[in-house]
Amino acid sequence: MPYPDDDTRDPAWVMRTYAGHSSPVESNALYRRNLAKGQTGLSVAFDLPTQTGYDPDAELARGEVGKVGVPISHIGDIRALFADIPLEKMNTSMTINAPAMYMLALYLTAAEEQAEASGLDPAEVRSKLAGTTQNDIIKEYLSRGTYVFPPAPSLRLITDMIAYTVANVPKWNPMNVCSYHLQEAGATPVQEVAFALCTAIAVLDSVRDSGQVPPEKFGDVVARISFFVNAGVRFVEEMCKLRAFGQLWDEITRERYGVTNAKQRRFRYGVQVNSLGLTEAQPENNVYRILLEMLAVTMSRDARARAVQLPAWNEALGLPRAWDQQWSIRMQQVLAYESDLLEYGDLFAGSTVVEAKVAEIAEGARAEVARVLEMGGAVAAVESGYMKSALVSSLADRRRRMESGEDIIVGLNKWTESEPNPLVGGADGGILTVDAAVEGAAKEAIVAWRAARDAEVVDEALRELRDAAKTDTNLMEASLVCARAGVTVGEWSGVLREVFGEYRAPTGVSAASGGGNASDLDGVRARVRQVGQELGRPLKFLVGKPGLDGHSNGAEQIAVRARDAGFEVVYSGIRLTPAQIVAAAVEEDVDVVGLSVLSGSHLSVVPDVVNGLRAAGLDDVPVVLGGIIPDADVPSLIESGVARVFTPKDFAITNVLDSVVDAIVEARAAHAAN
Repeated sequence: MPYPDDDTRDPAWVMRTYAGHSSPVESNALYRRNLAKGQTGLSVAFDLPTQTGYDPDAELARGEVGKVGVPISHIGDIRALFADIPLEKMNTSMTINAPAMYMLALYLTAAEEQAEASGLDPAEVRSKLAGTTQNDIIKEYLSRGTYVFPPAPSLRLITDMIAYTVANVPKWNPMNVCSYHLQEAGATPVQEVAFALCTAIAVLDSVRDSGQVPPEKFGDVVARISFFVNAGVRFVEEMCKLRAFGQLWDEITRERYGVTNAKQRRFRYGVQVNSLGLTEAQPENNVYRILLEMLAVTMSRDARARAVQLPAWNEALGLPRAWDQQWSIRMQQVLAYESDLLEYGDLFAGSTVVEAKVAEIAEGARAEVARVLEMGGAVAAVESGYMKSALVSSLADRRRRMESGEDIIVGLNKWTESEPNPLVGGADGGILTVDAAVEGAAKEAIVAWRAARDAEVVDEALRELRDAAKTDTNLMEASLVCARAGVTVGEWSGVLREVFGEYRAPTGVSAASGGGNASDLDGVRARVRQVGQELGRPLKFLVGKPGLDGHSNGAEQIAVRARDAGFEVVYSGIRLTPAQIVAAAVEEDVDVVGLSVLSGSHLSVVPDVVNGLRAAGLDDVPVVLGGIIPDADVPSLIESGVARVFTPKDFAITNVLDSVVDAIVEARAAHAAN
């Protein structure tokens, strides 16, 4: 073909960074700076209390406010978050799941207010709103942990949102079927494709069977379902995965749902490249990993992402700074505007290598989809624990390959020698630290907000929501009434907790295969047996997830490997208060408590557990901690009584367990000496 000119270039994808922290005002300033630098869409990161339906002053919110995202509790917060950003001109992605309906209600209300203030027609503005609510609760049960309600009512909320937006907000994607976190939780390419498609089938079946959308409009429903995927560093395999994804989506929507319009069947996806694959060790190497992962979802024109958001190089260390996010934006811009990538057709069409790999992934995914559908579908496969156990087993196998050196991770398990890194040498350690005063300010603000509202209007809005939830009425209208009345996220979620109940998903640990090298465990297994014999019983290891952090992959892998090493393991899943962890330690008479924290709340929740154990008389039970822990925080944690601190560079779980046995022995000796 002749060399193309600028007139033949494809448009660039929507460019985003996943961002938000501290407060709506500070996050708004960050958004406006990023937009000024050429970012073309917003991706809102909410803090964990918001994601799990709690206000900042809730007990479980302690230590979590503003840490991994922005706290949003009510319409006032949304106004501040999007101040001076015209929503009808913006493409906004919101990573929100259990309270997704309420966050959308707040967003729509803010857009209406902007329209009225600008003299625009609110209905016309609503028709122009573009963006996505993630709203995939299935993957929350499997990997990310921000679920609240049981599967059936959660599916109802998604169904209601889809039916409402298709009729009233036609450019909005009410759901991202999200395979991103499935890969982080261990999914192979086949599992990632298959489990995501099973989720989409469950949702589409629910919308179809609800009767809220006329059959002739069902193509519009399919057209508004988008996907949010992960791209790892094996960029050829990842690109083939996306091509297989698109083929299967076209096949399912045509054959299962009878959608004849090819445009409505198009596989539309956005991507965040793999954050948990970034390393704390030699973090400068993460720049190259991010670049390769971006190529996986941009090089193939026929399988190119519609929107791309890149992590920052230092996300394995902590919260990225504005400069770090700018670097990620620039990486996208250089590829889109300096290279000639967008000037050509698909580079891989006709490749026998690519076609073979695509066929392999598609064939495996078809078989896995059929297996899940035979079980009764995605919800049944969640409730039975099948999907979760499969992911835990796959991740255990992945970790085995990494620990054995079969999979090389540069700077982590090979070529670990390094010169001093100037990127992390500054006073801030190369990351952004959220001011400790943020949580107190948010608590004061939420109290003031509640006091300033019309209590009767709020009570009536909540009563309307409660009554509607007890019927099969679409809940979007009642949620919009709550948004306009000033109801908080915690109050909205609290009413639905009353009606729907709460849910604890299967952990997948008991049925998972270990994946570790048995011979590597021999030494630790012998030590666990010896110390247990000295105590007259097997050693018992409590693995706990304090606070709202739902990223349980590490905790699950520790639990599985500890079980294989001979420990009796107590692990009841995520979202526990320090008091609940202490109570479990007392009741189970454990020998060690292992805490996993990735959300930045470690300086609050971990000392609470240590102090609680001491108050309960368990001063001979050591506390060990694993997670994303900045080096600067380690001394204070040790001073507070933590026996060991493990970070992502401590990737060899068998060595971690050996150190845990050391901590048990040391704590017993210190107790005996006193």
